[in-house]
Amino acid sequence: MIMRQGQQLLLPANPLFIWGSLLAALLIDMLPLGRTAWMPDLLMLLLVFWSVHQPLRVGIGAAFVFGVVMDVQQAALLGQHALAYTALSFFAITMHRRLLWFSVPSQALQVLPIFVAAHAIELGIRMLGGGVFPGWQMLLAPLVEAVLWPIVSVLLLAPQRRAPDPDKNRPL
Repeated sequence: MIMRQGQQLLLPANPLFIWGSLLAALLIDMLPLGRTAWMPDLLMLLLVFWSVHQPLRVGIGAAFVFGVVMDVQQAALLGQHALAYTALSFFAITMHRRLLWFSVPSQALQVLPIFVAAHAIELGIRMLGGGVFPGWQMLLAPLVEAVLWPIVSVLLLAPQRRAPDPDKNRPL
């Protein structure tokens, strides 16, 4: 793949780090923090991140399994999170090559519609199942997730960054 000018070459991602970060996000989302409508879904954010950066390791199947686990944990309509997470992962995988050409702040703007779509799917299924409308504050959740995108990118790509090499004879 041709890299854009100034982009740093990354080391391969450790699979234990990928799955450990996803499990940590799952556990954080399971904490009883008095879940409000505007709180970001960290598992959703990390699923998009790893679907963009490692689409062969974290894909639609993993998103479905995490979605079913979240449905069971939150006693939601079975399939609510699963459908939202699989659609989210599908859209992230379809745009991952294009997304990596943008800078990290521009990537946040590019993934915002994906987060909005995923929350709209969750809300639509909840409303069809007879649930209550959580309020207009839920419109803030995709915005908060898009704002967290640069922070998550820096934190999760840090283990893959190479140390600067002053040797001018080697291009890598």
